[in-house]
Amino acid sequence: MVVKDKLANGARIITETLPESRSVSIGIWILAGSRNEAFEKQGISHLIEHMMFKGTEKRTAKQIAEAFDSIGGDVNAFTSKEYTCIFATVLDEHAGYAWEVLADMFLHSAFAEEELEREKKVIAEEIDMIEDTPDDVIHDYLHESTFKNHPLEQSILGTKDSVLHISREDLLAYREQYYTAERVVVSVAGNLSTSLSKNISDSLSELKKGSAIEGSFYSTFHPANTKVEKPSHQSHFCLGYPGLSIKDERLYSLSILENVLGGSMSSRLFQQVREERGLAYSIFSYHSTFIDNGLTVIYGGTNPDQLDEMEDIIQSIVFDLTKTGITEREMLQTKEQIKGQLILGLEHTSSRMQKNGRMELLDLPYQTPEDMVQKIEQVSLTDINLLAEHLLNNEPSRALIQPSNV
Repeated sequence: MVVKDKLANGARIITETLPESRSVSIGIWILAGSRNEAFEKQGISHLIEHMMFKGTEKRTAKQIAEAFDSIGGDVNAFTSKEYTCIFATVLDEHAGYAWEVLADMFLHSAFAEEELEREKKVIAEEIDMIEDTPDDVIHDYLHESTFKNHPLEQSILGTKDSVLHISREDLLAYREQYYTAERVVVSVAGNLSTSLSKNISDSLSELKKGSAIEGSFYSTFHPANTKVEKPSHQSHFCLGYPGLSIKDERLYSLSILENVLGGSMSSRLFQQVREERGLAYSIFSYHSTFIDNGLTVIYGGTNPDQLDEMEDIIQSIVFDLTKTGITEREMLQTKEQIKGQLILGLEHTSSRMQKNGRMELLDLPYQTPEDMVQKIEQVSLTDINLLAEHLLNNEPSRALIQPSNV
């Protein structure tokens, strides 16, 4: 059973009771991500996410870690382009204690100067690690070229320079502006008690209402080319085509299309590039969705001598999809695959919590797993093939990393 509650200050709670489960997953979702950041403060959302683990007014960073270790729980967090989430999964008997610690981290983080300076150095190392991993950083380069002069171009981690210059006052000001009641959702799934719901409501009542925030302007797809040289044995490249907003009803059609293109081992990209020709170990596609836009991405890595051949094959596959579409057999097979992945994935309380939290935060209509399966079933071959022509029959953005040592 799913219950929604909106508090007087605007904070929202969504709970899904699963009495057969022995676990409870709790997530605090905040509508603030890298697209909300000023250019010179890139990475501040991600830095705040890290700092929530670095001590509160009454707990040290070590005590926070020990709190979850002592109950056998998992605690983690992530930052995206549009939101931040801090979450934990614990045994049902420890759910109350887990919320107490999570709420303390969220509401009362100290942002101590010493911890802040140390964590900025940690994130600088994380940025270096990503920069040294071509098959990771290539996706940031694609966003930079596709969404030029828009906050969506910014890396979630920020740059080393921007992160190292963020002050404690910057963190406090950002939290004051964006960590307000109407921008917060708590999602809970599992074998939860009535007392837990009350404790969550009591904690969230501390949140202040915020003033209206002007959102970042509408993002537009701009095809562009980016080429970077790095020490590497392979060439790494991404092609980016227009995608769909998270609120677009055609997302189910896109999921099927993307899976046929390069989202599985039986996909056209995997079969023709890797299995038939042996040109790549890693070749795949995916789609990123945002509040107002989206991006359909193809990634591949290969020997520089084979790059032109692989790109030609990929362009041929894309062209074929825009002209003749996918087959009915591909559609039916992919529908079963997606349904299976969906249902199996939602057997975990953490997956339920994340699905519900994201939907509520982004004001999406609530859908049960059965609703989602029905939506998949309703997609027609015509729907998919019209979408393929609409999205893929465009000049793509390109990001390329070429070896500097060859």
